[in-house]
Amino acid sequence: MARADVAYSALAKYWTQDALHVPYRAIETPGRIGGEKLPLIVFLHGDWQDGTNNESQLAGYGNGSMLWLDQAIHGNIPMIYVAPQTTGGYWPPARVAATVRDALNRFPIDPRRIYLTGISDGGTGVWDAFKAWPACFAAGVPMSGMTELAGLATIRDVPEWIFHGAKDNDTDVETGYGGAMVGSRAVVRALRALGGAPRYTEYPNEMHVIWHHAYSTPALLPWLLDQRLQHPACDFSDLPEPGSLTWKGGKR
Repeated sequence: MARADVAYSALAKYWTQDALHVPYRAIETPGRIGGEKLPLIVFLHGDWQDGTNNESQLAGYGNGSMLWLDQAIHGNIPMIYVAPQTTGGYWPPARVAATVRDALNRFPIDPRRIYLTGISDGGTGVWDAFKAWPACFAAGVPMSGMTELAGLATIRDVPEWIFHGAKDNDTDVETGYGGAMVGSRAVVRALRALGGAPRYTEYPNEMHVIWHHAYSTPALLPWLLDQRLQHPACDFSDLPEPGSLTWKGGKR
């Protein structure tokens, strides 16, 4: 994949205008025509990038997620990319929703094309946000994450392309950390048993840090941007109680 080497400074710094005051970085890639509404990609970092400095979440080229910016720039694909920051090694769904809500107020975003991706604890955050408001997100790309089997039925139809390393030395691909939360392979198996059809890429010889490899998958960004809600978009300024909406599909 060609590299545009987007400078970190090109991503403006913002903080959500609410009590959470979530720090996030954002950029709009060129190519927007007229009043076109653009897709929004929200990247959720892993726990070692926690903080409030609004910088650490972009380390390692956003752990590879900024490769999508290169792909978009070279392909003349206009989109909005945002990278919020959390604390405590956890992504509360309300923190994700606050970031989306603030971005919707600042950028020309198509609310039917809001996507989540995340690595490690950020991958877990993707699933937690989906379980909270499954009707509000058009698709997701969790990597090296884990989640509880409980609640998967509500997100069965949300389009997902899931990535994990078979030899993950942090979050086991089957058992996660050995508790109630299981790894991606077990999540995919459960979703398929429920009638879902998630895409799944497992790297047989790779460990936890697969993200540059995964984000370099040529077909991944086009697949993601092809997904959209086929029902009215959520109002992020007035979200319902978590778990009260179900997803009604689009393309897979």
